[in-house]
Amino acid sequence: MNSGFAREAQKWRLWLRRAVAGNPGQVQIMYGLAGERRLDEWEVPWLAGYKASKPVRVGNAAAKQLQLDIFGEVMDVLYQSTAKGLTSPEQSVWDLQCRLMEHLEAVWEQPDEGLWEIRGHRRHFTHSKVMAWVAFDRAVRSVERFGLAGPVRRWRKIRDQIHDQVCRGGYNVKLGSFVRSFGSTQLDASVLLIPLVGFLPASDERVGSTVDAIGRHLMRDGLVLRYDTRRTRDGLSGREGAFLACSFWYADNLVLLGRRREARKLFERLLSLRNDVGLLAEEYDVSTGRMVGNFPQAFSHVALINTAHNLARAEKPAEQRSGTDRELSKQP
Repeated sequence: MNSGFAREAQKWRLWLRRAVAGNPGQVQIMYGLAGERRLDEWEVPWLAGYKASKPVRVGNAAAKQLQLDIFGEVMDVLYQSTAKGLTSPEQSVWDLQCRLMEHLEAVWEQPDEGLWEIRGHRRHFTHSKVMAWVAFDRAVRSVERFGLAGPVRRWRKIRDQIHDQVCRGGYNVKLGSFVRSFGSTQLDASVLLIPLVGFLPASDERVGSTVDAIGRHLMRDGLVLRYDTRRTRDGLSGREGAFLACSFWYADNLVLLGRRREARKLFERLLSLRNDVGLLAEEYDVSTGRMVGNFPQAFSHVALINTAHNLARAEKPAEQRSGTDRELSKQP
């Protein structure tokens, strides 16, 4: 195992322990580069912005939002780092994870602002609930695989409860697709993560029909929008480009569905969008042929690396993260 990766993983775990500081209820979705907690957002009216793209903002109000998906992300990365030998199952880190799970038990049924940091009223976002399921799933698997102590029976029960709620409330039978939030009729590319995190196997017909629905309704000139801004109230004005990470997730789903030729074609199209030093922005505007949004965007590059591995290697990140060693097809 790469010793550099192992050192970085250990440093991140140590930072996480300090960031949470014994109060998992205060864990934030983002921090400053130096670990700053306070990221107050304010507008700078005297700046025009790049190509007059006002308003210019400093900070990010989303730091104060409730986003349930972060608990799944944190629990998953801690589980994967131990499963792949980057770190050992230390008791102090497991104690922190148990505190995070205790807090999630108290809040997972609440609506939240979701992955896309919606500036409006909270909703029961399908992706948020899926990632809450991931948190409980990885907690259960940590007990089963690493011999750690925890209320595994209660965690299994909640995991099953979340799974049932998502399958009933997050799937629209008429659309043949998982949707943005419970009871919604709007599509959202975040549900492409459902097979990638192991919530359902790619062989489940609901996964295939969801991929097809997103391809029909959220694809613009071969790239995937995160949602249709014309139908969605997200608290922001104007239109946006195709969200590049979503296009990589779409390619990952095609790989899992056995549609490798389509996946490679999309991947090569995405590679062609990079600038002269190989970097990508957050989005791409197909109407103007230019990158837009935050630049460079880590989200886009992480997704690029995952898709490259999914296409090129027998041991795929999508399969490793989802845990296809388990019988996912037995999930209800």
